[in-house]
Amino acid sequence: MVLLLFGPPGSGKGTQSRFITNWLHIPAISTGELLRGEIEADSALGRQARAVISEGNLVSDGLVNQILADRIAHPDCRDGFLLDGYPRTVEQAEYLDQLLASRGLPEPVILHLEVPAAALIARMVSRRQCPACGRTYNLLTDPPKKSGVCDDDGTLLIQRLDDNIEVFKQRLQTYDDVTRPVLAHYYNRNYHQIAGDRSPKYIFEAITEILEPMIAPPSEA
Repeated sequence: MVLLLFGPPGSGKGTQSRFITNWLHIPAISTGELLRGEIEADSALGRQARAVISEGNLVSDGLVNQILADRIAHPDCRDGFLLDGYPRTVEQAEYLDQLLASRGLPEPVILHLEVPAAALIARMVSRRQCPACGRTYNLLTDPPKKSGVCDDDGTLLIQRLDDNIEVFKQRLQTYDDVTRPVLAHYYNRNYHQIAGDRSPKYIFEAITEILEPMIAPPSEA
């Protein structure tokens, strides 16, 4: 199963990605993390990306596509994977269509978390993040077990610098401008819009209701 998870900043994608991958035992792949990993590893692709970024330019679709193609060829993707942050453009979506078909992989299932802007802003004010592992919490709907401390590694939580209202509104506008055409590419396919202005538990229940009928039962020996 190939899953594409879409949602505006603050929609809870990180939380749902963790729930989904733990449930299905498949990796979650973020192109941003892949780029950072290639750069840190000083790979050939990483050196190309570093050169582009150091000049203040955006990494091209072609380079991002190549990094993704290399990643999903790893053995841990054999039973499926979840993509977060990709595709970001219609060109990337078209490339992904061709890549999946060429490798005999199924068409993706699109999970789109739709949340009103007012609810996103309220979440943003309450959002905290672990600077060590990147896990995100919401003080209202998904707080840490111990106040101010990450459940996973005990690191003190922080409020991100870009979590202010004006910056956040700009991020929402950018997301809308960039992502709407990509979503339109998938509307007539295996596309599912999910109301994301609920608790993480209920959102995940909605996701499992969508995916469970698609999960093939284990074959008998």
